Amino acid sequence: QVQLVESGGGLVQPGGSLRLSCAASGFTFSTYVASWYRQAPGKERELVATITPTAGSTDYADSVKGRFTISRGNDKKSVYLQMNSLKPEDTAVYYCHARWIGSTSIYYWGKGTLVTVSS
Repeated sequence: QVQLVESGGGLVQPGGSLRLSCAASGFTFSTYVASWYRQAPGKERELVATITPTAGSTDYADSVKGRFTISRGNDKKSVYLQMNSLKPEDTAVYYCHARWIGSTSIYYWGKGTLVTVSS
């Protein structure tokens, strides 16, 4: 059974940090491009960060550059998002996404984890 399970969300004060985790199972995660998306209330889902299968390349939305870091786990079954200097506008449900490197039509979504940045 294919699964992407996110964890690590929660309530944090502005300026704080959180680390999101995504655990993959049921498929060969190491051959997939991994990404984090987020969706704030009343807004469209947006791409936050992407990492290639070999972790040789990463890309970030301008709004999070210099604050967020995406990385892959050594177990080849996980991806992380380290979020620093959090702002209220980072409040959203964060979703893990995996797309097979050989096709744009083979992809999976996690169910999301809520991050709330508020004092």
